[in-house]
Amino acid sequence: MIELSAKQLADAIARGDVSAAEAFETYRARAAADELNAYTWVAPEGTTAAPMSADAPLRGVPLGVKDLFCTEGVPSQAGSRILEGYLPPYTASVVQRLAEAGAPLLAKTNQDEFAMGSSNENSAYGPTRNPWDRERIPGGSSGGSAAAVAAGSAPWALGTDTGGSIRQPAAMCGIVGLKPTYGSVSRYGMIAFASSLDQGGPLTRDVTDAALLYGQMIGQDPCDSTSLAHPETIALPTAERLDGIRIGVPRADLAADGIEPGVIAAFDATLQRAQELGAELVDIELPHAEHALAAYYVIAPAEASSNLSRFDGVRYGLRHGGDEGLMAMYTHTRHDGFGDEVKRRILIGTYALSSGYYDAYYGRAQQVRTKIADDFRAAFGRVDLIATPTAPTTAFKLGEKTADPLSMYLGDLFTIPYSLAGLPAISIPCGLSDGLPVGFQLGGPAFSENRILDAAHALEQAIGFEPLEIS
Repeated sequence: MIELSAKQLADAIARGDVSAAEAFETYRARAAADELNAYTWVAPEGTTAAPMSADAPLRGVPLGVKDLFCTEGVPSQAGSRILEGYLPPYTASVVQRLAEAGAPLLAKTNQDEFAMGSSNENSAYGPTRNPWDRERIPGGSSGGSAAAVAAGSAPWALGTDTGGSIRQPAAMCGIVGLKPTYGSVSRYGMIAFASSLDQGGPLTRDVTDAALLYGQMIGQDPCDSTSLAHPETIALPTAERLDGIRIGVPRADLAADGIEPGVIAAFDATLQRAQELGAELVDIELPHAEHALAAYYVIAPAEASSNLSRFDGVRYGLRHGGDEGLMAMYTHTRHDGFGDEVKRRILIGTYALSSGYYDAYYGRAQQVRTKIADDFRAAFGRVDLIATPTAPTTAFKLGEKTADPLSMYLGDLFTIPYSLAGLPAISIPCGLSDGLPVGFQLGGPAFSENRILDAAHALEQAIGFEPLEIS
């Protein structure tokens, strides 16, 4: 059963070859035996999948859910001590939609605290390990979801992507990760990091599974005023060729320092395959992309400093120092509840929004963001899709970059521009470098997910990437 893709498992359940209850218990047992620290909560023994309609499209295939999504009565801690043991009174809209479509909650997956990180080492509940090499990171912040899917302890999982937190761990773990168009997936019940950037999306074993899961996630939500109705129904991809597709390649961005030769080699080999499938490669320029990282690390921390001000010990979660007065309670709760990376970003964001600095930092960063969106708009006037590596390196060793935040931030070099512009992008595995997976990123205009999924499917079939052997 565990060798089947989610789509294949759904089909097997529909045929009666296996029951939804058998599928749930098989994966529940595997998740409970997890040795990667990929989970923060697993459905207890004896849990059964809820009844579903006979035509439920997801057929009872169990779902791993990043701990950033609220789930009623189930710990939802955002990887932070400040929410340790928090049991929400409601369920996030997207999790509820998927449950109604037939995907029961299997487990909550580990993550960087409040989704702030690129390695899953910032979790208050310990780092997740990469199933390809347990001495290495799985990527972040959705590292638990990526590791669980790659290791076969979940058939698919939900993650969130603010600056690359679905795509980068997908690349590091050799699976597929889709960051949707901003607004196409409801953020209601998704604990906020940076509200103008956060977006939920699927992490799966293949592109077909990504399309199947994403198709049940989309839709306008009255509980989220930023959500939008997707103009297209998401179809399962069938393309085997790329004839007529123009793929833009920003060559100048690929000359940046810090990109590993093995990553470039796998990327170039994938471009060659795209040409063999009929695609036309076009050199393009994204002149403001080099400023994306700097702009992001002003905008995202600024929004985080505002969003995280609600965690103060008054209404829910951790409370320390309550006997010493209100200010002491705020101080002790936030000091003890937040980790170092979260504190770092709160301080950066508060400074950027402070009087006298708002225009110089936050206002300027938003202007850069507009320029980046304009660059993409111009590029997509010439090409259909844009290709880059997903990450400049393969998975690095645990602890290797924890003392160097800037080096860690550079891991999102290729993913952040799409986040700032609110555009969709997918990461698919395209090969190995020194035995570790390399990700290939394809991005497109807003709401072009069907085109992206089709192209990614054609490449996936041509690449023939061998996933991690599941035992």
